[in-house]
Amino acid sequence: MTWRRTIIIALLLGLVSAAAAAAPPKETPAISAPAAPAPSESAAPAPSKPAPTPAASAPSKPTPAPVVLGGKTLFDIRAAAFSATPQVRARGINERLAKLVKNRPIRTDSIQVIDDQGVSLIVAEGTQLLAVFDTDAAVEGETRQVLAARHAEAIRAAIEAHNEAFSFRSLLFGAFYAVLATAVLLGILFLYHYLFPRIYAKIRAWSGTRIRSIQFQSLELLNAERIVALFIGLVRWFRILSTALFVYSYLLFVLSLFPWTHGIAAAIIGYILDPLRRFAAAVVDFLPDLFFLIVIAFITRYVVKIARFFFDEVEKGRVVLPGFYVDWAGPTFKIVRFFIIAFAVTVAFPFIPGSKSEAFKGVSIFLGVLFSLGSTSTISNVMAGLSITYMRAFKIGDRVRIGDTVGDVIDQSLLVTHLRTIKNEDVTVPNAMVLNAHIVNYSARAREGGLILHTAVTIGYDAPWRTIHELLMEAARKTPCILVEPKPFVLQTALNDFYVTYELNAYTDDPQQMAITYSSLHRYIQDTFNEAGVEIMSPHYAQLRDGNRTTIPDAYLPPDYVPRSHRVETVPGDQGTPGNRDGEPAGKRSEGRGSEK
Repeated sequence: MTWRRTIIIALLLGLVSAAAAAAPPKETPAISAPAAPAPSESAAPAPSKPAPTPAASAPSKPTPAPVVLGGKTLFDIRAAAFSATPQVRARGINERLAKLVKNRPIRTDSIQVIDDQGVSLIVAEGTQLLAVFDTDAAVEGETRQVLAARHAEAIRAAIEAHNEAFSFRSLLFGAFYAVLATAVLLGILFLYHYLFPRIYAKIRAWSGTRIRSIQFQSLELLNAERIVALFIGLVRWFRILSTALFVYSYLLFVLSLFPWTHGIAAAIIGYILDPLRRFAAAVVDFLPDLFFLIVIAFITRYVVKIARFFFDEVEKGRVVLPGFYVDWAGPTFKIVRFFIIAFAVTVAFPFIPGSKSEAFKGVSIFLGVLFSLGSTSTISNVMAGLSITYMRAFKIGDRVRIGDTVGDVIDQSLLVTHLRTIKNEDVTVPNAMVLNAHIVNYSARAREGGLILHTAVTIGYDAPWRTIHELLMEAARKTPCILVEPKPFVLQTALNDFYVTYELNAYTDDPQQMAITYSSLHRYIQDTFNEAGVEIMSPHYAQLRDGNRTTIPDAYLPPDYVPRSHRVETVPGDQGTPGNRDGEPAGKRSEGRGSEK
């Protein structure tokens, strides 16, 4: 079952981690001069050699070392003895105490203090536990005899507690309390297993009744199902966290009941208390830097607000800067804001917690290298975006052509430009590509003088050009979105072999409707020409010139113009010539062949 697996995993993790923490750390002994070895504390100093005084000690104060028995600190060794550091002395005392109380009770009245010249010895059952020197008393600020008596009393109390912990009565009560705690924990887990599924079902049953959707007018902010899922998630997290807390408390309580595991319980408690102490100390140490960071954030915020107000006034036209366009205000404010924040971060960086650590420096260097190697295209797009902004090539809402893409500019950032085509397609173009492409802005002049839309038709030479001009301009006047002023005009752009190319030019102030306007203009050109009886075609001729009507318009022909017919003439000197291959009589030829085109 799930709750059984949870209990087993929690117990294993707690025991393993506790055992790891309870293991004594490896100590590195202090390096001393090789001339004289460290004397044992069991040997008293020679009478002829006076005990060292504090004035003769090293300038640097030694680090205190604790004397521990059963996981409890009895007192600290703060002074060195000859060449033995406090750590070496404390380690020797700990080993002798542990060997003394191992697997047997000790009589506390056997612990005595033996005062000798320059040293006080603490012994128990004939075993010397430690020696108290005048240097120890000088560091503690009391006499050697008083200090030795205080250390002996601490050892007696610890040994008495040790004897009590290993007594049969204490172990029996420990086993009873452990069984009782286990039963309580199992009862809580069984209660959770029974209670929480019913709570989940009850919350789901409240959907639509007690738990309803949150609405603002007609807008649904949060539906009932999501609220139910949120409540169920909170209850599940409460179950997980409370179960973990109960299991952790159970482990601490049971391990503290027995002397063999008491140190493990203390280590587990240290896992929580030590980080909390360090965190509290770090918070207290960080308070001055925190106040400085708050001041920097406060100043930065209001400097950004002042910059925003200034550029808003520029954008509204209330503040005029010579040579500075209004549409530059927004992008320039973003650039100024970036530099303000970058400067603030640079000033605040040394006061950020952990900024001086080697790990933080390593991560900063790694991110810097990663950014420099992977941001080449990004930087080029950013620089291109800045260049495009101050080139004023287009604005949001303009109809433009960038490369082969025609559409409206819907957004522009430092990295990309977003276009929406007439097919309602969103196209994202990198700014570096925009800067290198040919940009056509259809909206720039449309707001002032109008955009010229142009289309061409080809008509044969037999249609009068004045009539064609009038028909094209009539079609333009009928087309929506075409301006009456300035007037449309027609250009004859080419005199081809068989037809003339006419180009109609008309003004519009709505480039967003350019595709629809072109379509309407073409429809009206067809209708206008059909109503006037003029064919829109590009004639190609393959004919004999004699016997065919000329293609010159009638207005340019003389009133008595008649198309010429074929003429047949007799060639002198060819009367006796036999007939030719075409079946014509000898001596005759046709002058009306012409050439084919």
